[in-house]
Amino acid sequence: MKNERMTILRHEKVARETHLLVLEGNLVQDIADPGQFVHVKIDGFYLRRPISIADYDSENQTMTLIYKVMGDGTKALTRFQIGESLDVLGPGGQGFPTSQIHDNHALIIGGGIGVPPLYSTAKRLKESGVAVTSILGFRSREDAFLLDEFRALGEVHVTTEDGSLGRSGRVTDALPHVKENYQHYLSCGPTVMLRAVADHIPDKEGYLSMEERMGCGIGACFACVIESHDEKGYKRICCDGPVFKAGEVVLS
Repeated sequence: MKNERMTILRHEKVARETHLLVLEGNLVQDIADPGQFVHVKIDGFYLRRPISIADYDSENQTMTLIYKVMGDGTKALTRFQIGESLDVLGPGGQGFPTSQIHDNHALIIGGGIGVPPLYSTAKRLKESGVAVTSILGFRSREDAFLLDEFRALGEVHVTTEDGSLGRSGRVTDALPHVKENYQHYLSCGPTVMLRAVADHIPDKEGYLSMEERMGCGIGACFACVIESHDEKGYKRICCDGPVFKAGEVVLS
């Protein structure tokens, strides 16, 4: 991991309480897989904020973050302007192993702020010749983002809890409407959503990215421990994850 002050190239609101942030810096060169995250320090706050990497361009040394305002820290982050810099630590964690997926077709399933890391994941799969179908779930139309970007990569099914956009319901309600010619699915969202997805398609190989509040972000503080099925009995989401193979950890 690197610690670097990265320059803000773009910063704008893209949905309700949701902001897009483009940063430039050498740290981008160390991104190994889509689905990794960075830990952003915000002046006046002791703990860094973990934010998934939505997209990255190693050649131009830029990365895109999409974050939701969840409290005072992320609210303060919205006030940073183009040309200013942010103290960033990363990239952290284990991402989606897209280079190991050689199927003709893969399914992407994202919910809310779990959607961003799946965008770069879908892009890398598409670039390697894997067709992508995406299911994207949001609370309402006002919370939706990246729809056109995902549509440029393949078929997209949208669900909203209030029915204001796409199919009314949750991401699992769209699963019966997706052709089952895929062997792998890649998903990110709230734990309850991940558990429902894994229960609905147990015959497919899946990779699940956990949303979790973190302390140190490097595995030292054990603030983001999750129960696992291996002999150790637990995993640290920040360094053993956030991406796990379906069935590797207990989704309680």
